[in-house]
Amino acid sequence: MFGWFRHDQEKTEVFASNTAAFNFACDHLKYSLLAEAVIPALVQEVGKRGSDGEHWYLLRLAGTNGGREIWGCTLKEAETCPEVGDFVGFRIVRIASELPEDMSLVGYIAMKLEPVLVGGKKWRMAENYTPKTIKQTIRW
Repeated sequence: MFGWFRHDQEKTEVFASNTAAFNFACDHLKYSLLAEAVIPALVQEVGKRGSDGEHWYLLRLAGTNGGREIWGCTLKEAETCPEVGDFVGFRIVRIASELPEDMSLVGYIAMKLEPVLVGGKKWRMAENYTPKTIKQTIRW
């Protein structure tokens, strides 16, 4: 009846590699650094394990001019962890303006992403790193 119940197939774009997807995100998509935003990132280096059991990684967040480097972690309850070269989603929890710029984004690696762009704006999730005990914010 008016197509209300019809679920249109969204256009998908598949990239040859995680690096190609990351470069496309930097060059063609805009990401606002806001609390609760998930920003695509590329895992560049494995860091140390934190005192609370979290795994630390050097990430390159998608953004203009090739993005920016930050250190991010998976939460200690995460069942699996990313590897160098993985395309991941970094969830911003807080922006700490009192800290230096390279340390001002507080968050965690929430998911592994596939190099598949759906609908021209969102990346397909391959694996969830967010523990089940973390509740997502609901906005009314």
